[in-house]
Amino acid sequence: MPESSSAAHVPNTPSAGTPAIFQERLWPNVWIWIIAAGISAAGILVFAPISMGAGYTAAGVLFAIMAVLLVLSTPSIVVTDEALTVGRATIERRFIGHVETYRGKDATAQRGTKLNGLAYLCIRGWIDPVVRIEITDAADRTPYWLTSSRRPEELTAALSGK
Repeated sequence: MPESSSAAHVPNTPSAGTPAIFQERLWPNVWIWIIAAGISAAGILVFAPISMGAGYTAAGVLFAIMAVLLVLSTPSIVVTDEALTVGRATIERRFIGHVETYRGKDATAQRGTKLNGLAYLCIRGWIDPVVRIEITDAADRTPYWLTSSRRPEELTAALSGK
């Protein structure tokens, strides 16, 4: 997956002094944190034969590592007047075409059977709605970006200028 459009040599963060029209972080849901806690609890079982203290310490260390990884891997969506940043990719707004929101079965189809292999993806399994953002740059082989969003209508409106 490309990090940015070939014509989009825009910094990965909004320009200094350019206010964001839309911002969203794709934080993990509560159940992801519960799963992380459950997996880290396995450290207790592994180290309990040595000592319970070692088991609790291992569980704490495992949870801390998973928490740091989850936080560091949480992507952002930022829309400014000049650019769109989704995760690590940034493109100038002038190269954005039609933007469409999908939910439920339509969102599942966009992530699966209707997915173009050249599309840029920033999807999270714990967020159902997706937004499909057409890329109109002739020099970019990426036909569209597909991103998860908890506020897809707001993202679509921000990109459509409504």
